[in-house]
Amino acid sequence: MQLSTTPNLEGFTITEYCGVVTGEAILGANIFRDFFASIRDVVGGRSGAYEKELRKARQIAFKELQEQAEELGANAVVGIDLDYETVGKDASMLMVTVSGTAVKVRR
Repeated sequence: MQLSTTPNLEGFTITEYCGVVTGEAILGANIFRDFFASIRDVVGGRSGAYEKELRKARQIAFKELQEQAEELGANAVVGIDLDYETVGKDASMLMVTVSGTAVKVRR
């Protein structure tokens, strides 16, 4: 499946718009506790453990997006937007959302 942040794919023609698709993943409070507990992992201002969890959340969100697109019969998603938002009491959780337009394309 082709994925793009742009509204079209170079070399492809959009033949059908199938609908808006989304994917979400939420990192719970434990990730923040674990993050601060493992602050010693920070090298050069970055935390490998925290980045690994964010990467997993992005992968989950993109997987959901692709599954929704496939259910609609699409073979590509264009106009993808990726967002991060804190949610929950005291902003104790981080939500990763990805959205885009499922389309059918051909070369």
